[in-house]
Amino acid sequence: MCTAVSFRKRGFYFGRTLDNDSSFGEEVVIAPRGFYLRGAREHYAIIGMATVREGYPLYYDGMNEKGLCMAGLNFPGNAGYNPPSAGAENVPQYNLLPHILGSCASVAEAARALKAINLTDEPFSADMPAAPLHWMISDGQRDLVAECVEGRMQLYENTVGVLTNNPPFPVQYAALSDYMALSSDEPRNAFCPALGLKPYCKGMGAMGLPGDYSSHSRFVRAAFVRNNYELCEGEDGESALARILSAVEVPRGCCRSGDGWEVTLYSSRMDAAHGVYSYTTYKNRAAERVALGGVSGDALVRFTADT
Repeated sequence: MCTAVSFRKRGFYFGRTLDNDSSFGEEVVIAPRGFYLRGAREHYAIIGMATVREGYPLYYDGMNEKGLCMAGLNFPGNAGYNPPSAGAENVPQYNLLPHILGSCASVAEAARALKAINLTDEPFSADMPAAPLHWMISDGQRDLVAECVEGRMQLYENTVGVLTNNPPFPVQYAALSDYMALSSDEPRNAFCPALGLKPYCKGMGAMGLPGDYSSHSRFVRAAFVRNNYELCEGEDGESALARILSAVEVPRGCCRSGDGWEVTLYSSRMDAAHGVYSYTTYKNRAAERVALGGVSGDALVRFTADT
């Protein structure tokens, strides 16, 4: 389970929660311009959360030096990739995020790149098959969702600024119509004016906003909070995004997964203008910040995250 959100007040910020029942040794990883990304000897520098295997970063999310941001979210039962094809620009699923962030400076460039590739089901290793994902890609102006279903890459403009998991994005978007009567304002009595009904507390305009941790409910809840959020005086966009993401964080004991519990392992916020990656973990609520900094070099720069 995961939720990704963009936010464009007092700057451009992008973030996500990653919910799982176990950690895979997540680290904040900088891939400088000279680090060899498969298929690219030179590329834009990237910073993001990743698991490093055999010296290679498997990114969950990240941004590049141009301010383009991207996150992969679980999409089981729907994601379907292709086998490699002779003569095609084959990109394995595990390398899609560095492929896009390494070569694209904007969502427009990312859309063109996504249309040109053959996204393949090649595993990273024998014990790491292709993960079923879909992706949200954002810059300062727009958001895009990329879903590869039955081997066909589908791109969707994301005017909601939110992505979770299943069902596919068009279904999630259409389902928002079920909640269009919800409001941050006090409700008026449309039930029966003759009864003289009145609100008995604040917040009743949003009664019916789903509060569970399913992907559908998190999509609706994050969309409501994100699109109604009002900054207070002196508040910056990163703080606002942190509060938006907190609305969908999963505490231990609320979502069982086998013999364990699904929890929000980490919540990230990316300040695209300044190249700063911030995050909190379930174990550490104090925000840690890592700056992209120098973009030259050919070796990964790694910072352990206490997930």
